[in-house]
Amino acid sequence: MSESSPAQPILTVRGLTGRIAGQLVVEDVSFDVAATGVTALLGRNGVGKTSTIRSILGLIDRTGEMSLAGTRIDRLPTHRIVQLGVGYVPEDREVFGGLTVAENLRLAERDRSPRRDEVRRLFPDLHDRRDQRAGTLSGGQQQMVSLGRALVNENRLLLVDEPTKGLAPKIVDEVAVALAEAAKTVPILLVEQNLAVIRALAHRAVVLSGGRVVYDGEASDLLDDEAMLRRHLGVHDAGEAA
Repeated sequence: MSESSPAQPILTVRGLTGRIAGQLVVEDVSFDVAATGVTALLGRNGVGKTSTIRSILGLIDRTGEMSLAGTRIDRLPTHRIVQLGVGYVPEDREVFGGLTVAENLRLAERDRSPRRDEVRRLFPDLHDRRDQRAGTLSGGQQQMVSLGRALVNENRLLLVDEPTKGLAPKIVDEVAVALAEAAKTVPILLVEQNLAVIRALAHRAVVLSGGRVVYDGEASDLLDDEAMLRRHLGVHDAGEAA
């Protein structure tokens, strides 16, 4: 490959179909995740964004072909995909409320040299609250714990699902800054409804509608096209939430 050739994608998805309790929730989805930066996965509510993420991880029944840096992962169980270096920040945080912040982070560590200093740098408030039970934290603080659990490991890819959902604007900004920092060293597939966050972070965008891909290209081209935003996301400009 010549120096001018684009880097191979970190993740390729071909013909992905996902089912929950036998019901089709993802239908023949194909796209790539760039080897650097943030790729946004967008669409109206209920079109299959979270199900796509969960299908990639093997958390729901799926068929199709998926490769991580050239290694097939579609037949692997979830724990093997994680061991290959895929970090996951789930929708609705899913912290262990009865455990302390420190215990939540420690449980997530899978590397011999966890990146605790990096998590402390990005989320100093978590260090101050390390002995506090996660269930007593605010929604924004719990989101930081959820992000911290992924970032404490050396990842090849991060799958981040709705990280700013329900958060106050100030916390949204903090989460966006943390994701921007993370994206300097690890590619991210980001499901996000806040298009201002997408404009700030994403270079590529994939849009789902009816469980299928209807747009795959530059994020800026999508965000600057009001007709496309209205048709696929139901918004009139990129300042609105999807």
